[in-house]
Amino acid sequence: MPNSVRHVFLDRPQKANALDSAGLENLKTGFERLRDDPDLRVVVLAGKGKTFCGGADIAELKKLDASSGARFVERIHEVCAAIRALPVPVIAQLHGAVIGAGLEIAAACDLRVAAEGTKFAMPEVKLGIPSVVEAALLPRLMGSGRAAWLVLTGEAIDARRALEWGLVEQVYRDLEAGVATLVKNLLAADRQALRMQKQLLQLWDEASLATSVAASIERFAQNLANR
Repeated sequence: MPNSVRHVFLDRPQKANALDSAGLENLKTGFERLRDDPDLRVVVLAGKGKTFCGGADIAELKKLDASSGARFVERIHEVCAAIRALPVPVIAQLHGAVIGAGLEIAAACDLRVAAEGTKFAMPEVKLGIPSVVEAALLPRLMGSGRAAWLVLTGEAIDARRALEWGLVEQVYRDLEAGVATLVKNLLAADRQALRMQKQLLQLWDEASLATSVAASIERFAQNLANR
């Protein structure tokens, strides 16, 4: 991959890449550093080992009280916010299992692609806690009923169902080859236009139609002026 493409890895394969406070802080810092890279075009987020992410670290969760628990989920949100703040597309390369906090982080990415056989679940209610922070993105991706099914039942869906429901954009038999093709397609786009399009997508997701249209016209004119 060219230097304009950066890979970020969840790297606790012996723990199914479970997310603890230290790992979340490292992820946030890594994404924040990438934000200032002028050569950056695409970021790929993947998990090492047999799975993308098994969720939050259960051993740490058992030790949390109200204060430390709030800080823990804030850290998850900070990672998601750092992903969304990147000026370029972020691809979530998903395999194995994408559980809980791992699914929230994947939801914060711009594009989600999965290997055949990947499982997705938000099992927090089965552990006695609600799904929080960037789980709030799920209704926007999947629709309210399907998001409700995930977070209320805690049951898993497979990659094909995730594709049908709009949780992922593509399912590949050969995940690495599929991601390489996707990255190639993104790199073929104009650098500035791609960054501007990401800004608009986020605006469209949050603003009114009138505001979105007005901002789109402004960005279009700005793009022409910068040529």
